[in-house]
Amino acid sequence: MRIPAAVLTLALTLTGTSAGAIESRPLRVMSLDQCGDQYALALAPEAELALSPRADDPDSWMREAAAGHRRVRPTLEAAIGFQPDVVIRYWGGDARLLARLEQGDVRVVNIADATNFDGIRRNIRTAASMLDVSPRGEALIARMDARLSEAAPARVVRQRPALYLTAGGFTAGRGTLVDAILGAAGLTNLVTNTGFGPVSVERIVRWRPARFVLGFFDQSRGDWRGAGRHPALRAAAQGRVAARLPSASLTCPAWFAADAAAMLKTAG
Repeated sequence: MRIPAAVLTLALTLTGTSAGAIESRPLRVMSLDQCGDQYALALAPEAELALSPRADDPDSWMREAAAGHRRVRPTLEAAIGFQPDVVIRYWGGDARLLARLEQGDVRVVNIADATNFDGIRRNIRTAASMLDVSPRGEALIARMDARLSEAAPARVVRQRPALYLTAGGFTAGRGTLVDAILGAAGLTNLVTNTGFGPVSVERIVRWRPARFVLGFFDQSRGDWRGAGRHPALRAAAQGRVAARLPSASLTCPAWFAADAAAMLKTAG
């Protein structure tokens, strides 16, 4: 369906709304994906929220807070119907909506693919500033930093190497948020390559790392036939699993990455 440009301008900008009307209603915040949901729920809980369809999925960190909020598909039609003041996104949104947002006056928060905790701090400050809740953003950062302090070893410890492994059979090397999580807990990433990549079942069976950090294994229906669930890998990891990180702590470059690090504090 072709929508006239004039209608789009009215629907996705504030030009057609009087100042009095804006002041009389709550801020309208639309999230285009699950990661955006987390930021919207944490930073603007009192706003009128339009969350993504995955806001209450098991791998959503703030799934309980999502209860009672509307869910919309990340489409241009949904945005026209909701008329958001602020849009938050990490990867979501159809091409027509993204193109229109680039032309309009709606405030758009683009969550960056942070690879360390400084990047997460920037994400929080950017989102909080766009939502006019900077003090709330600083409070969220303080919470994250407190969790990082809890995760840090109480003293200098000997090198504690670990291999991160997902149910799908992937691992994470340098320059990834997973690497930063391991480091925050005093673990050394065994993977020296950069980025994410598949693991070799045969190599791990021969190598038998001293510690495994498992991710996304709590999704029983996800990657159930992935290489990470191979019987040989299960045997290699037997008695060597330092921690099983819930998928909800790993799906978004956000403050709860510090919670994942805290979960590794007791890693042997």
